[in-house]
Amino acid sequence: MDTELGNALLTRARNTIGAEFDLLPNPETAHAALARPGATFVTLTQHGQLRGCIGSLEAWRPLEEDVRANARAAAFRDPRFAPLDEEEFAGTRVEVSLLTPAVPMSFTDEADALRQLRPHIDGVILEYGLHRGTFLPQVWESLPEPRLFMAHLKQKAGLRQDFWSPDIKISRYEVQKWCEGR
Repeated sequence: MDTELGNALLTRARNTIGAEFDLLPNPETAHAALARPGATFVTLTQHGQLRGCIGSLEAWRPLEEDVRANARAAAFRDPRFAPLDEEEFAGTRVEVSLLTPAVPMSFTDEADALRQLRPHIDGVILEYGLHRGTFLPQVWESLPEPRLFMAHLKQKAGLRQDFWSPDIKISRYEVQKWCEGR
């Protein structure tokens, strides 16, 4: 795991959010990977509870731009939460996940797809028509059983938990993640 890259991403995420409150930024270190395309998710928590999580599934812009845009979105535009306010900011923990490219899975039915999932390793993207949802590998911590994991992912994508169709597409990815020590 690249600790220097993790620190660079975490600092940029926190500084980007803090800039919205006119807080002085922490020193940012350079890293060659920041100029290359990258896909990140920024997750915010308070007292161990989710406070915002927004990200990119595909690397389409420089990593530095991606982490900054996702930090801003997680703090101020996650539709599940009110925008973060300055009083909450100090007690908010930032986590950055850097995604590998997603790989489509081949399966014969739902049971076959469930057998192939690797708990605590795989992030999963589920697609059906206009429905799409993803869970980062960290979600396995709260949904460790593959059938339950998949049921909740379907619900997140706007489908019934028991829905299945041969036209469902499932892809998986892995992440490197870094968390602040707050």
